Amino acid sequence: MNTTTDEIAPDIFRLSTFVPEVGPTGFTFNQFLVRAKEPLLFHTGPRAMFPAVKAAVAALIPVESLRWITFGHVESDECGSMNQWLELAPNATVAHGEVGCMVSVNDLADRPPRALQNGEVLDLGGKRVRHFDTPHVPHCWDAGVLFEETTRTLFCGDLFTQLGNESALTSKDIVGPAKQAEAAFNATCLTPTTGKTIRTLAELQPSVLAVMHGSSFEGDCAKALEDLATVYDEMHAAAS
Repeated sequence: MNTTTDEIAPDIFRLSTFVPEVGPTGFTFNQFLVRAKEPLLFHTGPRAMFPAVKAAVAALIPVESLRWITFGHVESDECGSMNQWLELAPNATVAHGEVGCMVSVNDLADRPPRALQNGEVLDLGGKRVRHFDTPHVPHCWDAGVLFEETTRTLFCGDLFTQLGNESALTSKDIVGPAKQAEAAFNATCLTPTTGKTIRTLAELQPSVLAVMHGSSFEGDCAKALEDLATVYDEMHAAAS
């Protein structure tokens, strides 16, 4: 596996591994490293990708200095290798929302996690990330996002999932490609509050959207989130 590294905002790095066998045109699995006094990894990747992701992280920081391990929700590509990271970084702590810790992470993690309340901030030293609960958006009861306040980067997990392997960071439309991926995978929970939750994230006025599968986005991020919310409102109405 080949993991590439791109800086998508100051001291925020996208670590991307392309797997051509997934989906009709292949699929990227992205992790994000926030380089700070207390470095933070958002998404761990699955266990099979651990050697490649570890090498990418090691090119940016001493891997044993990793302090925080975070993810959007409990799935293997989000947190499959968290215990491998915990073994490698003795001072690292898994941080996740209260629901996720209660139902999964307290049992799955080899060390006790830090349960984050909705709106709670982790001060990384030079960077500040705020946790927001987004239950069932895009899926899983424990879903949540992180917002890095100094660069206004929103780590939005599986929102804006795209097929293929395009550029690391784009200012082109990502809503259309996200609709195509949704048609291929049907991965998003369609509920009466899906659009509302995404519009709440638009109110943060992010400058960069750090996307787990596909290109990250810079530009009018609030509009992209509003447009995505409309897509899911329309899909929910059609399903109803």
